[in-house]
Amino acid sequence: MAALPSDKDFVEFVVKAIVDHPEDVKVDRRVDEMGVLLTLKTHPEDMGEVIGRHGATAKALRTLLRIVGLRHHARVNLKIEEPEGGYAGRRLQRPQTSAEDMAKVVEDLKES
Repeated sequence: MAALPSDKDFVEFVVKAIVDHPEDVKVDRRVDEMGVLLTLKTHPEDMGEVIGRHGATAKALRTLLRIVGLRHHARVNLKIEEPEGGYAGRRLQRPQTSAEDMAKVVEDLKES
């Protein structure tokens, strides 16, 4: 029987296969009383690939990681770190709509 890959190696292999900057993929592994925590760090441009539409890729990766963990008799969790300059920073800088702009939109809707 072939040796089972470690959880850390599994995450690195899968993530490096789907990102544009595989050299920037880093996985840290910590073990505590709650189980194993893998922390994934990627290039900021690759966050969309890792998370996927509506989080589907991240969810699938976590599901597969739980199976790998079961094979090793461990509870494995995955944390995806938001890189510096990632999406969360852009989300907070959304331009605000003024009351005047909203009034104009309402007036335009009434006229049509």
